[in-house]
Amino acid sequence: MGIGNLCKLFGKSRHAYYDHIWRVRASNFEDDIILQEVLKIREYLPRVGVRKLHFMLSPILASHGIEVGRDYLFDLIGSHGLLVRTRRRTVKTTNSRHHLRKYPNIIKDLVISRPEQVWVSDITYIRLIDKWGYLSLVTDAYSRKIMGYCFREDMTTIGCVRALEMAVDNREWVDLPLIHHSDRGTQYCSTFYVEQLTRGKIAVSMTENGSPYENALAERVNGILKNEFEFYTKNLSFSDMCLHIDKSIDSYNNIRPHSSCDYLTPSEAHRQNATLRKRWKEYPKNYIVTEKELMELTNEEDLNSSSEIITFEEHAV
Repeated sequence: MGIGNLCKLFGKSRHAYYDHIWRVRASNFEDDIILQEVLKIREYLPRVGVRKLHFMLSPILASHGIEVGRDYLFDLIGSHGLLVRTRRRTVKTTNSRHHLRKYPNIIKDLVISRPEQVWVSDITYIRLIDKWGYLSLVTDAYSRKIMGYCFREDMTTIGCVRALEMAVDNREWVDLPLIHHSDRGTQYCSTFYVEQLTRGKIAVSMTENGSPYENALAERVNGILKNEFEFYTKNLSFSDMCLHIDKSIDSYNNIRPHSSCDYLTPSEAHRQNATLRKRWKEYPKNYIVTEKELMELTNEEDLNSSSEIITFEEHAV
């Protein structure tokens, strides 16, 4: 029995049968192009999420005559096992119980409207093969650009100072007043570090009660680097991790679009001097948080403990 007779049994024409085959082949071809472009981007941004991928892919796919929606991209990437599994760990790295002078929080009600108005600093831990390393970061609060960093095998003040020195060398708006905000750790309260700020005519601001929410932007940058650039899973030696950090921060500053900066990269946003549109929004979750879990998440003691929270990138409803 020929194809034409079989199609008639189902009330379809021979042309409809071949048209379906052609559409499937065209769709598979387009999907292959999309997945190839996704893998190219993830060579530099290994754990970037689907929403940012959708933004980055749109102009690339348009050159191929392909238009894809966000939900379709979620489904396509999910069907190939490429959705990001995000791990967030919190380990207490700040000791604020010391005799050194602590400074007030002077950015609490400040509206950040330009680059190099406020810098935020923090130290985050990174697991190496047989020990821990510590990454000191200085980030611009307006552009989210990492201005300076230093990775060391200890948590001494020298790592923070070197990160600050790099940040000062990278300044682009040197004539404008600048505030440095950090937690109340001994590294940032030390006389040596405060003298470096004073010498650079940088005002000093610190958290008041030790809550991570008072330095939330610095904590957020820590999370992006560790989650999206695979600092958790690399398990490298110290020298190899230094190279990986250099490459990751360069990709973060110059390739990764930031939803809090109108989808500009931090380096592009740092050259702006106007209000940046916030492009992020809350998305519904596909699970229900119980009252007990909510109490645990909002408990400040839990935020400072060595607990682990595992989440997944959810499909938008």
